[in-house]
Amino acid sequence: MPHATLNDILMHYEIDGDGTPLVLIAGMLSDSASWGPLVAPLSERHTVIRPDNRTTGRTEPKLAPTSPQQSASDILALMDHLQIKRAHVVGHSMGGYIASEFAALAPKRTISLTLLCSAPLNLKRSWHLFQNLCDIRAHGPEGLWLRCLFPWLFHHRFFDKPDQIEGAVAASLAYPYAQSLDAMQHQLNALRTYVPTNITNQQNLPILALLAQNDLIVPHAEALDLLSQIPHSQVQTIPQSGHSVHWDAPADVLAHLTAFLKEHDNDI
Repeated sequence: MPHATLNDILMHYEIDGDGTPLVLIAGMLSDSASWGPLVAPLSERHTVIRPDNRTTGRTEPKLAPTSPQQSASDILALMDHLQIKRAHVVGHSMGGYIASEFAALAPKRTISLTLLCSAPLNLKRSWHLFQNLCDIRAHGPEGLWLRCLFPWLFHHRFFDKPDQIEGAVAASLAYPYAQSLDAMQHQLNALRTYVPTNITNQQNLPILALLAQNDLIVPHAEALDLLSQIPHSQVQTIPQSGHSVHWDAPADVLAHLTAFLKEHDNDI
């Protein structure tokens, strides 16, 4: 269970495999464990590094100052700690904010940028949603906030099997490193006024964006319009998938992602 003292935090991270470095950055409410379906396949060709962002997982202190820009600085410090010169960077949802900030902060350290269900937009509706979830978690029955969250995350097929829903709720409640309510609210407060960085000026950076056809958090049409304006970008839509696209459709995500990474592995 490796840790590194970086900036003003003790960051926990996981590292697997061997090959061209690949950093996977989790989204809001999530930590390094959220990449489960992708880790083993990606580790066959890459050194896969999965940090716990500020406020999440085993990174301490839980209420350290946080922002996508600060988290990007943490990723750079982690790469220095691991003596990694350049890496592919992948971010899901809020992790896409962090990945984009990293590419802006350290373009010469970035081999490629991949955004999963992420785009340079910050919708106020999202923050109404997450504030409601915080309030439900604070005052409602145990697990209710998760039951309210899951329809926003997963494709409707997920709900065809009641046992699957109950299993996901139980696993989330039992997870020993789950983000606390205080940390959840702290993260939300930091992100509420975030202005996404402009990545349209990344003239020479290879960019892959994977959007989910049925994403309720990052609307497909608006995200597609914004991402299509970015030079050197490839934008693909994963059918029959929701915001947690790498859980709804891991095989499709891997097919696009591994081909893209292989194309640019020699750019290191």
